[in-house]
Amino acid sequence: MNNDHFNAAVDAIIAEDPRFERDAYLFVRDALEFTTKRLQKQQSGKLPGECHVSGTQLLEGLRLFALEQYGPMVPTVLDHWRVRSCEDIGAIVFNLIEAREFGKADGDTIEDFRGGYSFQDAFVKPFRSPRKGVGDPIRRRRQDSVPKTA
Repeated sequence: MNNDHFNAAVDAIIAEDPRFERDAYLFVRDALEFTTKRLQKQQSGKLPGECHVSGTQLLEGLRLFALEQYGPMVPTVLDHWRVRSCEDIGAIVFNLIEAREFGKADGDTIEDFRGGYSFQDAFVKPFRSPRKGVGDPIRRRRQDSVPKTA
């Protein structure tokens, strides 16, 4: 993918639809590449470029890519880019499709991104302790490692 061409397309998109930050578009592009490579590994025998990524597959790949790239900071980063739902990701994808930067199959629609997952479940819960208080394994380890005084 030609970066200069992609950047010019993103500039044109943002001029028409300023809802999302430039980095959100770059991130979705990188998440698509990550997802495509992941699917190609799972579907050995397909040549590069032969792998179609559905909306559901992209959402899952984006979730994994975001957690890998930003860890517990994912919600903060996405919020900074004004991406707050799977529907927002779909809007970015379809803006890129309209700009001819992404392709689509006949059956692909923006509806594929509605109700994908909650950002809370996808990006916050993986970093929460299962239980708080005395039963919290991290707190318990800290308490066990602190020397006891008389």
